[in-house]
Amino acid sequence: MTDSALPPNQQLVRGDRWPIVGERHPGEIDSPWSLEFCGCVASSPTFSLDEIRAMPQETRQIDVHCVTRWSKPAMSFTGVRLRDLLHDSETPIWTDEANFVSFVARSERNHSTSLPLSEMLELDPIIALQAEGKPLATENGGPMRMVVPGKYFYKSVKWIRRIEFLKEERLGYWESEAGYHNGADPWREERYMASTLTKQEALRVIESRDFREKDLRGIHAAHRDLSGLKATDALLRDADFQSCNLQRAELRDANLSNANLQGADLREACLADADLEGADLSGADLRGCDLRGASLFGATFCQFDSGATPRLTAKFDSKTQLDVASLDALVEDQKAFVLKAIESSGSD
Repeated sequence: MTDSALPPNQQLVRGDRWPIVGERHPGEIDSPWSLEFCGCVASSPTFSLDEIRAMPQETRQIDVHCVTRWSKPAMSFTGVRLRDLLHDSETPIWTDEANFVSFVARSERNHSTSLPLSEMLELDPIIALQAEGKPLATENGGPMRMVVPGKYFYKSVKWIRRIEFLKEERLGYWESEAGYHNGADPWREERYMASTLTKQEALRVIESRDFREKDLRGIHAAHRDLSGLKATDALLRDADFQSCNLQRAELRDANLSNANLQGADLREACLADADLEGADLSGADLRGCDLRGASLFGATFCQFDSGATPRLTAKFDSKTQLDVASLDALVEDQKAFVLKAIESSGSD
């Protein structure tokens, strides 16, 4: 798969990198691993991890697309087809009342997500035990996780422990708490739900320039003067700050994943420990900006034309603060651009 064959606004992760997103360790690590089926079912089987390992395994090449804008095509996953676990002889375990399937993780926040039953059957997910020929690492969902083809990867929960069949849909953690789109189709860019703010509510909060600890997911504030904005701990996923004046803005610990900061003036702004996964910072002015501790998986600092020539490039100077861990999270071409830009700024 080439960059041009990726879903819209995704970046290719090359080599053997697999970025770690979300929690790194499951809950209840001392109890035995098992997978339970419940809800609208004719029977409620529970399979131990050893039983699942002993079942016929299938290896499949699956394209991974993260909502935070990175993609890893043709990853090799080995595991058990969910459909093989759902049938007792020729009879499915769910009842006629079942319309949806909920996948529940063994995590501290009980991460979950759901799919319509018909879509689950069509997508044919697997319960993966291995990735790229090796047992799944704990931080990537080991010892077993869901892998759902054709969806953003938040539909493939780590540390799967329970699968529930539901009469009515129940939004999972990512959809109800994080505001992720329930459809999760990467080709349609179904990343986030629409903003719940009215235009009048959005205008009032924008004019106050005080976003601290507010939930403003998807807010539209492009081309505005928001210099000195106070937005510590604000939820600003998918926010539009294109070409905004954000000089000296306080955005420490803010969640700006997938935010549009293209062409924004962020001189002397504080983005320390902010979540900038998937954020578009191409063309932004980052001179004197504090980005230490920021999470930059899938972030964009410049765009490239068909000849791989950088354009719409972010600006850096010797006062821009970045740490090695944040830089290492970038895809290769973005990291190379940032390092070169920082080196050049130091010699000016």
